[in-house]
Amino acid sequence: MEIGQRIRELRGKKGMSLTELATRAGVAKSYISSVERGIQLNPSIQFLTKVSNVLNVNVETLINGTSDKDESQLDAEWVELAKEAAHSGVSKEQFKQFLEFQKWKRTNQ
Repeated sequence: MEIGQRIRELRGKKGMSLTELATRAGVAKSYISSVERGIQLNPSIQFLTKVSNVLNVNVETLINGTSDKDESQLDAEWVELAKEAAHSGVSKEQFKQFLEFQKWKRTNQ
């Protein structure tokens, strides 16, 4: 499967339109369309990074269709950050609210 096909498939699974992906990733809709249709076969790493962030996958997943690490596994730094937040008195609810705010901020910029 080509990169464009993977992007189209992931976008479809998330129920995201081409326009929504382009807007949220900050890239041209026409460029995403040309990648998805196989016209543009070598998108830049910058483009792939922006799209992968919106689709919530890593770049390797777009390129190879696989990930070099299990995305359900957290690296040690994330675990330490979560522990530090808990020890500093941040509640789970506060942390969830922070995450929701960050998602809202990202989609409304």
